[in-house]
Amino acid sequence: MALSASQGSSYFLSDSELPPDEVIFGSSAAMEAVRLSVDMAATANVPVLLQGESGTGKEILARYIHLRSPWGSGAFVKVNCPAIPGTLLESEMFGYQKGAFTGAYTSKPGRVELAHRGTLFLDEIADLDPALQAKLLQLLQDGQFSRIGASEDRQVEVRVVCATNKQLEKEIKTGSFRQDLFYRINVLTIELPSLQQRLGDLPVLVDYLLNKYAEKFGRTAPPLSKQTIKALQKYSWPGNIRELENVIKRYVIVGREETIYNSLESCNQQEFNPEDVPVDGVIKLKEVTRLAVKQIERKIILKTLDAHRWNRQSAARALSISYAALLYKMREAGVPPRASSRKAKNSAPRVVKQRLSSTLPVGMGQAERADQIH
Repeated sequence: MALSASQGSSYFLSDSELPPDEVIFGSSAAMEAVRLSVDMAATANVPVLLQGESGTGKEILARYIHLRSPWGSGAFVKVNCPAIPGTLLESEMFGYQKGAFTGAYTSKPGRVELAHRGTLFLDEIADLDPALQAKLLQLLQDGQFSRIGASEDRQVEVRVVCATNKQLEKEIKTGSFRQDLFYRINVLTIELPSLQQRLGDLPVLVDYLLNKYAEKFGRTAPPLSKQTIKALQKYSWPGNIRELENVIKRYVIVGREETIYNSLESCNQQEFNPEDVPVDGVIKLKEVTRLAVKQIERKIILKTLDAHRWNRQSAARALSISYAALLYKMREAGVPPRASSRKAKNSAPRVVKQRLSSTLPVGMGQAERADQIH
């Protein structure tokens, strides 16, 4: 049940609102280490710091920790630190007394009070206004804070979980984050791996997201083919699970696997530019060269396939490589096995296809037969 909006992103959670454990943690070694840390964090009343790239599931993990803790029956209150202007954040977090400023006609509790005997989740803590870092430090030290305009402190019991996609040690060096606050929130740190570091969990994530959005949108979403799953596992996923979620949403709505290939292709459209190679550090020449060659090969293969109406045997001859080599390179580059439907319809008439098909060797594989027909 959600509280009113005026009370600020406060919820009483239930297990049904979270994905199953096997989806959250998967089976990768990286996430197994996370699971062990989470189990320890859930029962200990100490601040927890979740670090990881954007889209890796830090909020899901914060909710999981809350529900598994002794304070799971209390409120889970989220504060998105960069989303609220600094001038308003103090009153949102700590509340204010009647008459504290113009327009304060009544007293209002802040989100810290709403999280009493529950969990306060501070998302993107690195972007917290420096002026508020001192008040948060006091809260973590003795559980006390004061509303704006109040003459005395208030006492709360609250579990604080923080999340960030930045390296706080670097923020300390630049002077944007207090070192003493870092030591307070860094009692137990959990580092979430990127999706690229847990690609073995991708099929489980895909199945969960397919079922979730098929039910949400009232659509039928067929399971993805093995080849499409392999294409997803070869993608780098800079946006992590959030990006995967958006790709699956589009597939559920449109209903064709080619939308997934189109999504991956559009994300890979970024041109390789030698000017972007850093010269002030270590340059991995082999890796840079491999990336450049892969991008060039992909463009050449796509252009050749288009020129030959996606007849892969003709394209292989034009490229002076074997048919098997072309299929391999297409898989490596994430090129779909078939052209989009608008191109496939421009092939030979159906009657001619059937006549040609009857003259082909019986033992020929389905893909090779299709290329011969085209």
